[in-house]
Amino acid sequence: MSHRLRHRRHYNLLLLVGGLAFALILSRLPFFAILIREIEKFGYLGAVFSGFLFTSTFTVATGALLIANFAKLLDPFLLILCTVFGALIGDTLIFLFIKDKVSEDITPVYEHFLAKNHLKKIVHTKYFSWTLPVVGALIIASPFPDELGISLMGLSDMSLWEFLLISFLSHSFGVFVLVSATTIIS
Repeated sequence: MSHRLRHRRHYNLLLLVGGLAFALILSRLPFFAILIREIEKFGYLGAVFSGFLFTSTFTVATGALLIANFAKLLDPFLLILCTVFGALIGDTLIFLFIKDKVSEDITPVYEHFLAKNHLKKIVHTKYFSWTLPVVGALIIASPFPDELGISLMGLSDMSLWEFLLISFLSHSFGVFVLVSATTIIS
């Protein structure tokens, strides 16, 4: 694996840990309660913002905290719709960026691992080609950051409309679970 790919992997892990630490520290500060109240004033527009935050490595934990807070205040169905809309905006921006950039990062890995001809044939079969979007959708539905799932979908030559549909369904499920868990716990 090239130095650049190792650096990027560690950088993304550092962003995730940093984002979790930031959200934990933020949630303990009195300022965060004030920030939550200010965002609450925006109602469903604040939920859209929370969904947008829910997509990125650095902001996923903060987005989840905001969504969990909104689950106590807003209608769950409308909250899920607004949050998913915000997540779609974030995912689309990431998808369009990654779709262009992913090939230059993945090509060295692809060439390294697929040097054997029989492995190339397996990867390019119709049975294998559907696994990248499925695994990507599962990652998007999970509370993990979306970049990896979006990268897998970007590799699969998926159209923007197919991506939006899968992202919508995945986020709908993931946010539904988060809102339901928050409602049950509260």
